[in-house]
Amino acid sequence: MLIAKRDLQYTPAAGTLTNVPISLFAPEHTGQDWRCRYTIGWPDEPQEGAGYGVDAMQALILTLQMIGARIYCSDYHETGKLYFETPGSGYGFPVPKNIRDILIGDDARFEG
Repeated sequence: MLIAKRDLQYTPAAGTLTNVPISLFAPEHTGQDWRCRYTIGWPDEPQEGAGYGVDAMQALILTLQMIGARIYCSDYHETGKLYFETPGSGYGFPVPKNIRDILIGDDARFEG
């Protein structure tokens, strides 16, 4: 079940705007652990993934961090043309501690 969605914007050329939807699904018990699925609708190839945890909360937190890491480590971020609401303000996703030095904008201010 879809529980949250955020749309990032990507502007590869002047005047064009491409929507990059991010979807987060409810944690599911797999019998042994918990899985939380997500999708990132990258323009060239949508990406699916999942985070796992010992309970639903851990799976959710780790999945949010995984989404943040995928965004910040993407070629789209490297171009400087990917944004949420305002260019350069960050994307509003947490990241693991070991990559907090690459955060930008509000993400760097509040999470860095």
